[in-house]
Amino acid sequence: MVIDATRMKNLGDRFAEGEVRGRSLWADARRRFFRNKAAVGGLVMLALITLLALFGDSLAQWSNEEIDFDVMGQAAQVGQPSIGNGHYFGTDDLGRDLYSRTLQGTRISLMVGIVGSLIAVIVGTLYGAVSGYVGGRTDQILMRTVDILLAVPFMFVVILLLVMFGRSLFMLFFGIGLMSWLNMARIVRGQTLSLKHKEYVEAAQATGVPTFTIILRHIVPNLVGIVAVYATLLVPEMILIESFISFLGLGVQEPLTSLGALISEGARTIYYGTTWQLLWPLAFFVATLFSFFFIGDGLRDALDPKDR
Repeated sequence: MVIDATRMKNLGDRFAEGEVRGRSLWADARRRFFRNKAAVGGLVMLALITLLALFGDSLAQWSNEEIDFDVMGQAAQVGQPSIGNGHYFGTDDLGRDLYSRTLQGTRISLMVGIVGSLIAVIVGTLYGAVSGYVGGRTDQILMRTVDILLAVPFMFVVILLLVMFGRSLFMLFFGIGLMSWLNMARIVRGQTLSLKHKEYVEAAQATGVPTFTIILRHIVPNLVGIVAVYATLLVPEMILIESFISFLGLGVQEPLTSLGALISEGARTIYYGTTWQLLWPLAFFVATLFSFFFIGDGLRDALDPKDR
């Protein structure tokens, strides 16, 4: 094979000057993610919903607690958007501004989904990594504990906690986070079993690195990809759970609200022809869920090593 000396020299000069760089896994994943139109569309939609939920109140002329007595109890005007009186999404059956309440409900639902997923990620990742890495009797005890907890009806436990200790955001976070980490622990444990025999882990063991340090520095960082994908799919699941609980009337208490509570209120009044009271929170709810699903699917495809 004849090698072009000039070409090799130019390539060597480019390496020396730092012009030629290798592509990392994350760089490839980012490139594949942004080529996925559905994932990018979901990311843009989620960003817009989040910005509107956080800063949209600055455009509101009515707060979520104010009552417009001019339209209260008037079924013909309930839920009908009207820019003239400042009700962009209309009002509910009590005369409260639906725009402000929808934004507040979106904030609460996003907070429940993100906090619940964060609890599941932190607890489940550490629990599963310790179980899979230590192995033996410890692994058996930890996994049988997870199996027992998974056999307990999750929704029943959450509802029971809310009934016994009162409806509050803290109890809602605690109840959802109490059980949501179980599947994460099983997934992480399975991945850890395949990572614990890698060369870099065995090298760390041979040099006397403590067990917990190996887990935090070598095992957990290599689980970031699958944990990130599962977390993005877990957020909409948490939002669905919270919405279902709020739909039953066991969620957050007034004057706070959530998308599930707003959908429940809209469903009760839809028979009076006030469809807008249901459609606005339902539209935000569906758009948020689909955004997270598209982002999760995009991350899963982007981080798949078979696509490299």
